[in-house]
Amino acid sequence: MSRQFAVLTAAALALTTSLAAQAAPAADPQMQKVLDALASLGGKPIETLSPDEARKQPTPADAVKKVLADMKKSTAPEPGVTVKDMTVTGPAGSFPVHIYTPEGTGPFPVMVYFHGGGFVIADTKTYDASPRALAKLSKAIMVAVDYHRAPENKFPVAPNDAYAAYEWTLAHAKEFNGDPSRVAVGGESAGGNLATVVSMMARDKKAAMPLMQLLVYPVVSDDMTTPSYVKNADAKPLNKPMMAWFFKHYAGDPANPYALPLKAASLKGLPPATIIAAEIDPLLSEGKTYADRLKKDGVTVSYKEYAGVTHEFFGMGAVVDKAKQAEQFAADALTKAFAAKK
Repeated sequence: MSRQFAVLTAAALALTTSLAAQAAPAADPQMQKVLDALASLGGKPIETLSPDEARKQPTPADAVKKVLADMKKSTAPEPGVTVKDMTVTGPAGSFPVHIYTPEGTGPFPVMVYFHGGGFVIADTKTYDASPRALAKLSKAIMVAVDYHRAPENKFPVAPNDAYAAYEWTLAHAKEFNGDPSRVAVGGESAGGNLATVVSMMARDKKAAMPLMQLLVYPVVSDDMTTPSYVKNADAKPLNKPMMAWFFKHYAGDPANPYALPLKAASLKGLPPATIIAAEIDPLLSEGKTYADRLKKDGVTVSYKEYAGVTHEFFGMGAVVDKAKQAEQFAADALTKAFAAKK
């Protein structure tokens, strides 16, 4: 009897998984064009590769460039922003930061920006379109941080780098025409994790707090049984096997809120948060849960989910209208936060 029950249970689970996969949302036409371009570049599944191999694979940014080239449009970076490279020293040594400055006289408000890539792959260059768009739209300087990556530098190196970059920005903002009294933090995916972790660190150290945190589909949990993990288990460009691979290499302490912020006993006292989510993303559920937790703990939250787009859509404003809308939504939130501090 028990064996028969086990067989029936397994069959029911397989059916549930199959139905969930079938129910995965469809990408809108512009997003699908980027996904098709990415597929055409012939990348290998990240989870089957070494970190070095994974870092050489085509990226969603490469796919955007291909779409632009196919449309006979320029693939050059959007004008109106200058970039200066500087160096910060943290507990694990020095690392680069890139100062994106919009046109104008300043002094400008500042956001410390952290790129995505699961703590393992990618860098600011890969994500260039995002800090460039945010600098231009919000008339703020972006200090984009190339923190040390795992597995060569496992947790807690990345959050320690991120906090060192935040402290450095407060101390040196005037040197690059920034206003040290108006500093926010933000990032995408793993970078969203680092942005909210920096906010937690500042709170816990009783240091100067960021004015706001911009969290674009942040990694805040290791729970892979959420509805969005089930529905988007095989999504592109981010899926469940990739997330397991990222977590394996990052090797964060699963009980430490500086690794996984949803594990925090309390989120009270964190800065106001703007959270952007994508429908076709394994991280959708945890982003919404984090927004709800922040609200419950008294943090002001502005949350927006974009339908028909995937993880990594932010920064694709050149070819995806919803990405352009999300970039403007984020910039408006920054502008409002900075204006309130004037």
